[in-house]
Amino acid sequence: MQASWNVAALCSATATLACVPTWHEDFRKDLSKIDIPTLVMHGDADRILPINAAGARTAKLIKGARMVVVKDGPHCISWTHADEVNTELVNFLGKSAAKRAV
Repeated sequence: MQASWNVAALCSATATLACVPTWHEDFRKDLSKIDIPTLVMHGDADRILPINAAGARTAKLIKGARMVVVKDGPHCISWTHADEVNTELVNFLGKSAAKRAV
């Protein structure tokens, strides 16, 4: 909770207000254009952006995306499940680098 507050308190008021209209943008067509290795991580306990409405749909729209579900992960899993997120990121980046080297 404190980390979220700290981020919000340090944000630009102008940028915070300007980002709100983008919540209604439909970026699904853009996702299909992604052609690089992609990792989608989402917590299965996210009540702000439920996994079936966001993470799972995103992973399906990006060809070849790897989906990782973080058990009991709420919104902002990078803070609450940092060890798991970091492990998955390192594994993903290592595999992606190995594929490019071949």
